[in-house]
Amino acid sequence: MLNKSLSKFLTQPVVGMALLTAVNAAVSSASLAQGQQLPPTTQPPTTQTQIDTNYSLGGGDLIRVNVFEVPEYTGEYQIPPGGAINLPLIGSVSVLGLTAEQASDEIARRYARFLKRPLISVNLLSPRPINIFVAGEVTRPGAYTLSLSGGAGNNPGVQYPTVLAALTTAQGVTLAADVTQVQLRRKIGRSSEQTVTVNLKELIQTGRLSQDITLRDGDTIVVPTATNFNVAESRNLFAANFAASQTTPRTVTIIGEVNRPGSYLVTPGNTDNQQGAANTGAGSPTGLPNVTRVIQLAGGITAQADVRNLRLRRPTRTGSEQAIDINLWQLLQSGDASQDIIVQDGDTIVIPTATEINPAEATQLATTTLSPTRIQVGVVGEVKNPGLTDVQPNSSLNQAILAAGGFNDARASSDAVDLIRLNPNGSVTKRIVKVDFSAGINEQTNPILRNNDVVVVNRSGSAKTGDTVNTITGPLGVIFNLLNLFGL
Repeated sequence: MLNKSLSKFLTQPVVGMALLTAVNAAVSSASLAQGQQLPPTTQPPTTQTQIDTNYSLGGGDLIRVNVFEVPEYTGEYQIPPGGAINLPLIGSVSVLGLTAEQASDEIARRYARFLKRPLISVNLLSPRPINIFVAGEVTRPGAYTLSLSGGAGNNPGVQYPTVLAALTTAQGVTLAADVTQVQLRRKIGRSSEQTVTVNLKELIQTGRLSQDITLRDGDTIVVPTATNFNVAESRNLFAANFAASQTTPRTVTIIGEVNRPGSYLVTPGNTDNQQGAANTGAGSPTGLPNVTRVIQLAGGITAQADVRNLRLRRPTRTGSEQAIDINLWQLLQSGDASQDIIVQDGDTIVIPTATEINPAEATQLATTTLSPTRIQVGVVGEVKNPGLTDVQPNSSLNQAILAAGGFNDARASSDAVDLIRLNPNGSVTKRIVKVDFSAGINEQTNPILRNNDVVVVNRSGSAKTGDTVNTITGPLGVIFNLLNLFGL
Protein backbone atom coordinates (compact mmCIF):
# COMPACT_ATOMS: atom_id res chain seq x y z
CA MET A 1 0.00 0.00 0.00
CA LEU A 2 1.05 3.57 -0.60
CA ASN A 3 1.84 5.64 2.44
CA LYS A 4 -0.20 8.72 3.19
CA SER A 5 2.48 11.18 1.97
CA LEU A 6 2.83 9.49 -1.39
CA SER A 7 -0.93 9.16 -1.73
CA LYS A 8 -1.35 12.83 -1.03
CA PHE A 9 1.41 13.61 -3.52
CA LEU A 10 -0.29 11.65 -6.31
CA THR A 11 -3.65 13.27 -5.70
CA GLN A 12 -2.30 16.69 -6.63
CA PRO A 13 -3.73 17.49 -10.12
CA VAL A 14 -0.57 18.95 -11.64
CA VAL A 15 1.70 16.30 -10.25
CA GLY A 16 -0.68 13.52 -11.25
CA MET A 17 -0.84 14.77 -14.85
CA ALA A 18 2.93 15.02 -15.04
CA LEU A 19 3.32 11.49 -13.75
CA LEU A 20 0.71 10.19 -16.21
CA THR A 21 2.56 11.85 -19.07
CA ALA A 22 5.81 10.28 -17.95
CA VAL A 23 4.22 6.83 -17.72
CA ASN A 24 2.74 7.20 -21.26
CA ALA A 25 6.12 8.25 -22.61
CA ALA A 26 7.75 5.25 -21.02
CA VAL A 27 5.14 2.92 -22.47
CA SER A 28 5.58 4.46 -25.92
CA SER A 29 9.34 4.05 -25.77
CA ALA A 30 8.98 0.44 -24.72
CA SER A 31 6.54 -0.27 -27.52
CA LEU A 32 8.79 1.30 -30.14
CA ALA A 33 11.76 -0.61 -28.76
CA GLN A 34 9.83 -3.82 -29.39
CA GLY A 35 9.07 -2.82 -32.99
CA GLN A 36 5.43 -1.97 -32.30
CA GLN A 37 3.69 1.23 -33.33
CA LEU A 38 0.97 2.75 -31.28
CA PRO A 39 -2.25 3.40 -33.14
CA PRO A 40 -2.57 7.06 -34.22
CA THR A 41 -5.40 9.11 -32.84
CA THR A 42 -6.75 9.69 -36.36
CA GLN A 43 -6.73 6.63 -38.59
CA PRO A 44 -6.31 7.40 -42.34
CA PRO A 45 -7.80 5.04 -44.95
CA THR A 46 -5.66 1.92 -45.21
CA THR A 47 -5.26 -0.72 -47.89
CA GLN A 48 -5.56 -4.26 -46.51
CA THR A 49 -6.06 -7.73 -47.86
CA GLN A 50 -8.94 -8.54 -45.49
CA ILE A 51 -11.86 -6.23 -44.95
CA ASP A 52 -13.98 -5.92 -41.82
CA THR A 53 -17.11 -8.02 -42.42
CA ASN A 54 -18.89 -7.05 -39.20
CA TYR A 55 -22.31 -5.57 -39.71
CA SER A 56 -22.64 -1.94 -38.56
CA LEU A 57 -26.06 -0.81 -37.46
CA GLY A 58 -27.70 2.10 -39.20
CA GLY A 59 -30.93 3.82 -40.06
CA GLY A 60 -33.54 1.36 -41.32
CA ASP A 61 -32.37 -1.70 -39.39
CA LEU A 62 -34.96 -3.49 -37.27
CA ILE A 63 -33.38 -4.74 -34.03
CA ARG A 64 -34.52 -6.43 -30.83
CA VAL A 65 -33.04 -5.29 -27.52
CA ASN A 66 -33.28 -7.97 -24.82
CA VAL A 67 -32.86 -6.89 -21.19
CA PHE A 68 -32.64 -10.18 -19.31
CA GLU A 69 -34.76 -10.56 -16.20
CA VAL A 70 -36.43 -7.21 -17.00
CA PRO A 71 -38.91 -8.15 -19.75
CA GLU A 72 -40.70 -4.81 -19.58
CA TYR A 73 -37.50 -3.17 -20.95
CA THR A 74 -37.24 -5.63 -23.85
CA GLY A 75 -38.56 -4.57 -27.26
CA GLU A 76 -38.13 -4.20 -31.03
CA TYR A 77 -36.89 -0.94 -32.52
CA GLN A 78 -36.63 0.44 -36.03
CA ILE A 79 -33.45 2.49 -36.03
CA PRO A 80 -34.21 6.00 -37.37
CA PRO A 81 -31.91 7.76 -39.87
CA GLY A 82 -30.08 9.50 -37.05
CA GLY A 83 -29.18 6.18 -35.47
CA ALA A 84 -30.52 6.79 -31.93
CA ILE A 85 -33.19 4.56 -30.35
CA ASN A 86 -35.26 5.55 -27.33
CA LEU A 87 -35.08 2.91 -24.56
CA PRO A 88 -37.05 2.69 -21.30
CA LEU A 89 -35.46 4.36 -18.31
CA ILE A 90 -32.24 5.44 -20.04
CA GLY A 91 -33.76 7.35 -22.98
CA SER A 92 -31.91 8.01 -26.28
CA VAL A 93 -28.97 5.76 -27.15
CA SER A 94 -27.08 6.12 -30.44
CA VAL A 95 -26.18 2.80 -32.05
CA LEU A 96 -25.19 4.26 -35.43
CA GLY A 97 -22.06 2.58 -36.79
CA LEU A 98 -21.88 0.05 -33.97
CA THR A 99 -21.95 -3.72 -34.30
CA ALA A 100 -24.66 -5.62 -32.43
CA GLU A 101 -22.09 -6.55 -29.75
CA GLN A 102 -20.89 -2.96 -29.40
CA ALA A 103 -24.49 -1.75 -29.16
CA SER A 104 -25.13 -4.34 -26.41
CA ASP A 105 -22.13 -3.08 -24.44
CA GLU A 106 -23.19 0.57 -24.85
CA ILE A 107 -26.76 -0.12 -23.70
CA ALA A 108 -25.49 -2.21 -20.77
CA ARG A 109 -23.20 0.62 -19.75
CA ARG A 110 -26.13 3.02 -19.71
CA TYR A 111 -28.35 0.61 -17.76
CA ALA A 112 -25.58 0.03 -15.20
CA ARG A 113 -26.69 3.20 -13.46
CA PHE A 114 -30.03 1.61 -12.65
CA LEU A 115 -29.49 -2.17 -12.76
CA LYS A 116 -26.96 -4.09 -10.63
CA ARG A 117 -25.88 -6.53 -13.34
CA PRO A 118 -27.49 -5.59 -16.70
CA LEU A 119 -27.38 -8.41 -19.25
CA ILE A 120 -28.16 -6.99 -22.67
CA SER A 121 -28.28 -8.57 -26.13
CA VAL A 122 -29.04 -6.84 -29.44
CA ASN A 123 -30.27 -8.95 -32.37
CA LEU A 124 -30.64 -7.76 -35.95
CA LEU A 125 -34.09 -8.83 -37.11
CA SER A 126 -34.27 -7.19 -40.54
CA PRO A 127 -31.29 -5.39 -42.13
CA ARG A 128 -31.74 -2.25 -44.16
CA PRO A 129 -31.16 -2.14 -47.95
CA ILE A 130 -27.56 -1.74 -49.09
CA ASN A 131 -26.83 1.74 -50.46
CA ILE A 132 -23.57 1.86 -52.37
CA PHE A 133 -21.72 4.08 -54.83
CA VAL A 134 -19.96 2.76 -57.94
CA ALA A 135 -17.40 5.01 -59.63
CA GLY A 136 -14.75 4.79 -62.36
CA GLU A 137 -14.75 2.56 -65.42
CA VAL A 138 -18.33 1.31 -65.38
CA THR A 139 -21.05 1.97 -67.92
CA ARG A 140 -23.26 3.94 -65.52
CA PRO A 141 -21.41 5.27 -62.47
CA GLY A 142 -23.56 6.46 -59.58
CA ALA A 143 -25.42 5.57 -56.40
CA TYR A 144 -27.43 2.34 -56.23
CA THR A 145 -29.68 0.62 -53.70
CA LEU A 146 -29.25 -3.16 -53.59
CA SER A 147 -31.75 -5.44 -51.91
CA LEU A 148 -30.98 -8.44 -49.75
CA SER A 149 -32.19 -11.89 -50.68
CA GLY A 150 -32.91 -15.07 -48.78
CA GLY A 151 -33.55 -14.92 -45.02
CA ALA A 152 -33.50 -11.92 -42.78
CA GLY A 153 -31.53 -10.70 -39.83
CA ASN A 154 -29.52 -13.40 -38.09
CA ASN A 155 -31.02 -16.04 -40.34
CA PRO A 156 -27.99 -17.69 -42.02
CA GLY A 157 -29.97 -17.87 -45.25
CA VAL A 158 -29.74 -14.11 -45.80
CA GLN A 159 -27.72 -13.17 -48.89
CA TYR A 160 -25.91 -9.85 -49.08
CA PRO A 161 -25.06 -8.39 -52.50
CA THR A 162 -21.46 -8.69 -53.67
CA VAL A 163 -19.00 -6.60 -55.66
CA LEU A 164 -20.01 -8.39 -58.87
CA ALA A 165 -23.69 -7.68 -58.21
CA ALA A 166 -22.86 -3.99 -57.81
CA LEU A 167 -20.86 -3.89 -61.05
CA THR A 168 -23.66 -5.66 -62.90
CA THR A 169 -26.18 -3.17 -61.53
CA ALA A 170 -23.95 -0.38 -62.87
CA GLN A 171 -24.25 -2.12 -66.30
CA GLY A 172 -20.78 -3.61 -66.21
CA VAL A 173 -17.19 -2.45 -66.40
CA THR A 174 -15.84 -0.82 -69.54
CA LEU A 175 -13.05 -2.23 -71.69
CA ALA A 176 -10.78 0.55 -70.38
CA ALA A 177 -10.96 -0.84 -66.83
CA ASP A 178 -8.14 -2.27 -64.77
CA VAL A 179 -9.99 -5.09 -63.02
CA THR A 180 -6.89 -6.13 -61.07
CA GLN A 181 -7.03 -2.99 -58.93
CA VAL A 182 -10.71 -2.52 -58.07
CA GLN A 183 -11.00 -0.68 -54.75
CA LEU A 184 -13.63 -1.29 -52.11
CA ARG A 185 -13.91 1.43 -49.48
CA ARG A 186 -15.81 0.75 -46.28
CA LYS A 187 -16.55 2.89 -43.25
CA ILE A 188 -15.55 1.18 -40.02
CA GLY A 189 -17.36 2.31 -36.92
CA ARG A 190 -18.18 5.99 -36.70
CA SER A 191 -15.04 7.65 -38.03
CA SER A 192 -12.45 5.42 -39.74
CA GLU A 193 -12.40 3.92 -43.22
CA GLN A 194 -10.87 0.79 -44.69
CA THR A 195 -9.83 0.18 -48.29
CA VAL A 196 -9.10 -3.18 -49.89
CA THR A 197 -8.07 -4.07 -53.42
CA VAL A 198 -10.12 -6.63 -55.29
CA ASN A 199 -8.53 -8.56 -58.17
CA LEU A 200 -11.35 -9.58 -60.48
CA LYS A 201 -8.85 -10.96 -62.99
CA GLU A 202 -8.00 -13.63 -60.41
CA LEU A 203 -11.70 -14.35 -60.11
CA ILE A 204 -11.93 -14.87 -63.89
CA GLN A 205 -8.85 -17.10 -64.04
CA THR A 206 -9.21 -19.18 -60.88
CA GLY A 207 -12.84 -18.79 -59.86
CA ARG A 208 -11.85 -17.80 -56.32
CA LEU A 209 -14.94 -16.26 -54.84
CA SER A 210 -12.89 -14.68 -52.05
CA GLN A 211 -12.42 -11.76 -54.42
CA ASP A 212 -16.19 -11.28 -54.66
CA ILE A 213 -16.61 -9.55 -51.30
CA THR A 214 -20.06 -9.12 -49.78
CA LEU A 215 -21.09 -5.49 -49.48
CA ARG A 216 -22.26 -3.38 -46.59
CA ASP A 217 -24.36 -0.23 -46.54
CA GLY A 218 -22.25 2.81 -47.45
CA ASP A 219 -19.58 0.93 -49.42
CA THR A 220 -17.91 2.61 -52.39
CA ILE A 221 -16.50 0.66 -55.34
CA VAL A 222 -13.96 2.37 -57.61
CA VAL A 223 -12.90 0.72 -60.89
CA PRO A 224 -9.66 2.39 -62.08
CA THR A 225 -8.56 3.02 -65.66
CA ALA A 226 -5.92 0.66 -67.03
CA THR A 227 -2.59 2.34 -67.68
CA ASN A 228 -1.49 -0.32 -70.17
CA PHE A 229 -3.87 -1.90 -72.65
CA ASN A 230 -3.69 -5.69 -72.96
CA VAL A 231 -5.61 -7.14 -75.89
CA ALA A 232 -5.94 -10.65 -74.48
CA GLU A 233 -7.21 -9.36 -71.14
CA SER A 234 -9.60 -7.06 -72.98
CA ARG A 235 -11.17 -10.04 -74.76
CA ASN A 236 -11.45 -11.97 -71.51
CA LEU A 237 -13.03 -8.96 -69.88
CA PHE A 238 -15.51 -8.61 -72.74
CA ALA A 239 -16.69 -12.18 -72.08
CA ALA A 240 -16.95 -11.76 -68.29
CA ASN A 241 -20.39 -11.61 -66.71
CA PHE A 242 -19.55 -8.36 -64.92
CA ALA A 243 -18.55 -6.57 -68.15
CA ALA A 244 -20.81 -4.28 -70.14
CA SER A 245 -23.48 -6.13 -72.11
CA GLN A 246 -22.14 -7.80 -75.24
CA THR A 247 -25.38 -7.19 -77.11
CA THR A 248 -25.66 -3.47 -76.40
CA PRO A 249 -25.16 -1.40 -79.58
CA ARG A 250 -22.20 0.94 -79.43
CA THR A 251 -21.48 4.07 -81.44
CA VAL A 252 -18.00 4.16 -82.96
CA THR A 253 -16.44 6.81 -85.18
CA ILE A 254 -14.04 5.88 -87.97
CA ILE A 255 -12.04 8.43 -89.96
CA GLY A 256 -9.26 8.40 -92.50
CA GLU A 257 -8.83 5.99 -95.37
CA VAL A 258 -12.23 4.30 -95.51
CA ASN A 259 -14.82 4.75 -98.22
CA ARG A 260 -17.49 6.18 -95.91
CA PRO A 261 -15.94 7.89 -92.88
CA GLY A 262 -18.39 8.70 -90.06
CA SER A 263 -20.08 7.36 -86.94
CA TYR A 264 -21.66 3.92 -86.96
CA LEU A 265 -23.89 1.98 -84.59
CA VAL A 266 -22.17 -1.37 -84.12
CA THR A 267 -24.41 -4.25 -83.09
CA PRO A 268 -22.84 -7.64 -82.29
CA GLY A 269 -23.99 -10.55 -84.42
CA ASN A 270 -23.36 -12.15 -87.78
CA THR A 271 -23.00 -9.96 -90.86
CA ASP A 272 -23.48 -10.62 -94.55
CA ASN A 273 -19.78 -9.97 -95.05
CA GLN A 274 -18.33 -11.55 -91.95
CA GLN A 275 -15.04 -10.25 -90.66
CA GLY A 276 -12.09 -12.52 -91.11
CA ALA A 277 -8.52 -12.89 -90.14
CA ALA A 278 -7.11 -14.66 -93.18
CA ASN A 279 -5.75 -13.08 -96.29
CA THR A 280 -8.09 -15.25 -98.29
CA GLY A 281 -11.02 -13.29 -96.94
CA ALA A 282 -12.46 -16.27 -95.04
CA GLY A 283 -14.66 -14.92 -92.26
CA SER A 284 -15.33 -15.82 -88.66
CA PRO A 285 -18.98 -16.33 -87.65
CA THR A 286 -18.58 -14.82 -84.19
CA GLY A 287 -19.76 -11.36 -85.21
CA LEU A 288 -17.86 -9.59 -82.42
CA PRO A 289 -18.07 -5.78 -82.34
CA ASN A 290 -14.47 -5.33 -83.36
CA VAL A 291 -12.38 -3.03 -85.55
CA THR A 292 -12.80 -5.01 -88.77
CA ARG A 293 -16.56 -4.92 -88.34
CA VAL A 294 -16.51 -1.14 -88.11
CA ILE A 295 -14.32 -0.97 -91.22
CA GLN A 296 -16.87 -3.04 -93.12
CA LEU A 297 -19.69 -0.76 -92.00
CA ALA A 298 -17.67 2.16 -93.33
CA GLY A 299 -17.48 0.59 -96.80
CA GLY A 300 -14.00 -0.89 -96.39
CA ILE A 301 -10.57 0.64 -96.63
CA THR A 302 -9.37 2.67 -99.57
CA ALA A 303 -6.38 1.76 -101.68
CA GLN A 304 -4.33 4.37 -99.79
CA ALA A 305 -4.94 2.91 -96.32
CA ASP A 306 -1.98 2.14 -94.07
CA VAL A 307 -3.26 -0.99 -92.33
CA ARG A 308 -0.10 -1.32 -90.24
CA ASN A 309 -0.57 1.84 -88.23
CA LEU A 310 -4.22 2.14 -87.22
CA ARG A 311 -4.94 3.85 -83.93
CA LEU A 312 -7.93 3.44 -81.66
CA ARG A 313 -8.68 6.35 -79.33
CA ARG A 314 -10.76 5.38 -76.29
CA PRO A 315 -12.16 7.95 -73.83
CA THR A 316 -11.96 7.04 -70.14
CA ARG A 317 -13.99 8.04 -67.08
CA THR A 318 -11.08 10.13 -65.82
CA GLY A 319 -11.34 12.44 -68.84
CA SER A 320 -8.15 11.09 -70.39
CA GLU A 321 -7.82 8.94 -73.49
CA GLN A 322 -6.33 5.54 -74.15
CA ALA A 323 -4.38 5.27 -77.41
CA ILE A 324 -4.17 1.74 -78.81
CA ASP A 325 -2.03 0.92 -81.85
CA ILE A 326 -3.36 -1.72 -84.26
CA ASN A 327 -1.53 -3.63 -87.00
CA LEU A 328 -4.10 -5.24 -89.28
CA TRP A 329 -1.38 -6.43 -91.66
CA GLN A 330 -0.20 -8.69 -88.86
CA LEU A 331 -3.77 -9.92 -88.53
CA LEU A 332 -3.91 -10.74 -92.24
CA GLN A 333 -0.50 -12.42 -92.43
CA SER A 334 -0.37 -14.47 -89.23
CA GLY A 335 -3.98 -14.61 -88.11
CA ASP A 336 -3.15 -12.64 -84.95
CA ALA A 337 -6.73 -12.04 -83.80
CA SER A 338 -5.48 -9.91 -80.91
CA GLN A 339 -5.07 -7.07 -83.41
CA ASP A 340 -8.80 -7.12 -84.11
CA ILE A 341 -9.67 -5.18 -80.98
CA ILE A 342 -13.20 -5.18 -79.61
CA VAL A 343 -14.66 -1.68 -79.63
CA GLN A 344 -16.82 0.06 -77.09
CA ASP A 345 -19.14 3.04 -77.14
CA GLY A 346 -17.31 6.30 -77.87
CA ASP A 347 -14.26 4.78 -79.57
CA THR A 348 -12.64 6.50 -82.55
CA ILE A 349 -10.67 4.54 -85.16
CA VAL A 350 -8.12 6.44 -87.25
CA ILE A 351 -6.85 4.83 -90.48
CA PRO A 352 -3.89 6.83 -91.79
CA THR A 353 -2.77 7.31 -95.39
CA ALA A 354 0.12 5.14 -96.53
CA THR A 355 3.24 7.05 -97.50
CA GLU A 356 4.11 4.38 -100.05
CA ILE A 357 1.91 1.85 -101.88
CA ASN A 358 3.28 -1.62 -102.52
CA PRO A 359 1.42 -2.99 -105.60
CA ALA A 360 1.67 -6.58 -104.41
CA GLU A 361 0.31 -5.73 -100.98
CA ALA A 362 -2.42 -3.57 -102.52
CA THR A 363 -3.55 -6.51 -104.64
CA GLN A 364 -3.53 -8.80 -101.62
CA LEU A 365 -5.54 -6.33 -99.54
CA ALA A 366 -8.15 -6.15 -102.29
CA THR A 367 -9.00 -9.82 -101.74
CA THR A 368 -9.61 -9.49 -97.97
CA THR A 369 -12.73 -8.48 -96.14
CA LEU A 370 -11.06 -5.21 -95.14
CA SER A 371 -11.71 -4.01 -98.68
CA PRO A 372 -15.14 -3.63 -100.27
CA THR A 373 -16.20 -6.35 -102.68
CA ARG A 374 -16.38 -3.88 -105.56
CA ILE A 375 -15.86 -0.17 -106.05
CA GLN A 376 -17.50 2.06 -108.63
CA VAL A 377 -15.64 4.38 -110.98
CA GLY A 378 -16.83 6.42 -113.92
CA VAL A 379 -15.19 6.03 -117.32
CA VAL A 380 -16.65 8.54 -119.75
CA GLY A 381 -15.82 9.98 -123.14
CA GLU A 382 -14.28 8.05 -125.97
CA VAL A 383 -14.56 4.46 -124.69
CA LYS A 384 -16.75 1.73 -126.11
CA ASN A 385 -18.94 1.39 -122.99
CA PRO A 386 -18.91 4.75 -121.22
CA GLY A 387 -20.58 5.12 -117.81
CA LEU A 388 -20.24 3.78 -114.28
CA THR A 389 -18.10 0.67 -114.06
CA ASP A 390 -17.76 -1.78 -111.16
CA VAL A 391 -14.19 -2.88 -110.61
CA GLN A 392 -12.33 -4.75 -107.90
CA PRO A 393 -10.78 -2.59 -105.16
CA ASN A 394 -7.22 -1.48 -105.89
CA SER A 395 -7.86 -1.68 -109.61
CA SER A 396 -5.65 0.55 -111.70
CA LEU A 397 -6.53 3.14 -114.31
CA ASN A 398 -5.62 0.77 -117.15
CA GLN A 399 -7.93 -1.91 -115.74
CA ALA A 400 -10.81 0.56 -115.52
CA ILE A 401 -10.39 1.62 -119.16
CA LEU A 402 -10.33 -1.98 -120.30
CA ALA A 403 -13.41 -2.73 -118.15
CA ALA A 404 -15.20 0.03 -120.07
CA GLY A 405 -14.44 -1.75 -123.38
CA GLY A 406 -11.20 0.07 -124.15
CA PHE A 407 -10.64 3.17 -126.25
CA ASN A 408 -13.14 4.04 -128.99
CA ASP A 409 -11.27 3.35 -132.22
CA ALA A 410 -9.80 6.41 -133.99
CA ARG A 411 -11.83 8.86 -131.89
CA ALA A 412 -10.03 8.52 -128.57
CA SER A 413 -6.98 10.46 -127.50
CA SER A 414 -5.07 7.46 -126.21
CA ASP A 415 -1.96 9.30 -125.10
CA ALA A 416 -3.46 10.77 -121.90
CA VAL A 417 -6.69 10.91 -119.92
CA ASP A 418 -8.11 13.17 -117.21
CA LEU A 419 -8.46 11.72 -113.70
CA ILE A 420 -11.05 13.56 -111.57
CA ARG A 421 -11.18 12.74 -107.85
CA LEU A 422 -13.46 13.81 -105.02
CA ASN A 423 -11.25 14.11 -101.93
CA PRO A 424 -12.37 13.30 -98.36
CA ASN A 425 -12.25 17.00 -97.44
CA GLY A 426 -14.82 17.80 -100.15
CA SER A 427 -12.40 19.29 -102.66
CA VAL A 428 -12.12 18.07 -106.26
CA THR A 429 -8.82 17.54 -108.03
CA LYS A 430 -8.14 16.97 -111.72
CA ARG A 431 -4.91 15.81 -113.24
CA ILE A 432 -3.70 14.54 -116.60
CA VAL A 433 -2.36 10.99 -116.61
CA LYS A 434 -0.27 9.70 -119.48
CA VAL A 435 -1.49 6.25 -120.47
CA ASP A 436 0.93 3.34 -120.77
CA PHE A 437 -0.73 -0.08 -121.00
CA SER A 438 2.63 -1.79 -120.77
CA ALA A 439 3.37 -0.29 -117.36
CA GLY A 440 2.56 -1.90 -114.06
CA ILE A 441 0.82 -0.10 -111.22
CA ASN A 442 2.48 3.25 -110.57
CA GLU A 443 1.28 6.68 -109.57
CA GLN A 444 2.50 8.42 -112.75
CA THR A 445 1.00 6.39 -115.60
CA ASN A 446 -1.20 3.71 -114.03
CA PRO A 447 -2.40 4.83 -110.59
CA ILE A 448 -4.72 2.81 -108.35
CA LEU A 449 -8.24 4.21 -108.49
CA ARG A 450 -10.49 5.10 -105.57
CA ASN A 451 -14.20 4.69 -105.24
CA ASN A 452 -16.11 7.36 -107.24
CA ASP A 453 -13.08 8.37 -109.33
CA VAL A 454 -13.93 9.55 -112.85
CA VAL A 455 -11.72 8.87 -115.87
CA VAL A 456 -12.34 11.14 -118.86
CA VAL A 457 -11.11 9.93 -122.25
CA ASN A 458 -10.93 12.91 -124.58
CA ARG A 459 -11.38 13.01 -128.34
CA SER A 460 -8.43 12.86 -130.66
CA GLY A 461 -7.52 15.87 -132.80
CA SER A 462 -9.00 14.39 -135.98
CA ALA A 463 -12.22 13.51 -134.17
CA LYS A 464 -12.55 17.06 -132.91
CA THR A 465 -12.04 18.44 -136.44
CA GLY A 466 -14.56 16.04 -137.95
CA ASP A 467 -17.12 16.86 -135.30
CA THR A 468 -16.62 20.56 -135.96
CA VAL A 469 -17.16 20.12 -139.74
CA ASN A 470 -20.26 18.04 -139.11
CA THR A 471 -21.58 20.66 -136.80
CA ILE A 472 -21.08 23.37 -139.43
CA THR A 473 -22.06 21.48 -142.58
CA GLY A 474 -24.95 19.65 -141.10
CA PRO A 475 -27.50 22.47 -141.50
CA LEU A 476 -25.92 23.56 -144.81
CA GLY A 477 -26.39 20.06 -146.22
CA VAL A 478 -30.10 20.24 -145.46
CA ILE A 479 -30.35 23.56 -147.27
CA PHE A 480 -28.48 22.19 -150.32
CA ASN A 481 -30.84 19.22 -150.47
CA LEU A 482 -33.84 21.53 -150.43
CA LEU A 483 -32.38 23.63 -153.26
CA ASN A 484 -31.79 20.51 -155.35
CA LEU A 485 -35.31 19.34 -154.65
CA PHE A 486 -36.80 22.51 -156.05
CA GLY A 487 -34.34 22.59 -159.02
CA LEU A 488 -32.66 25.73 -157.81
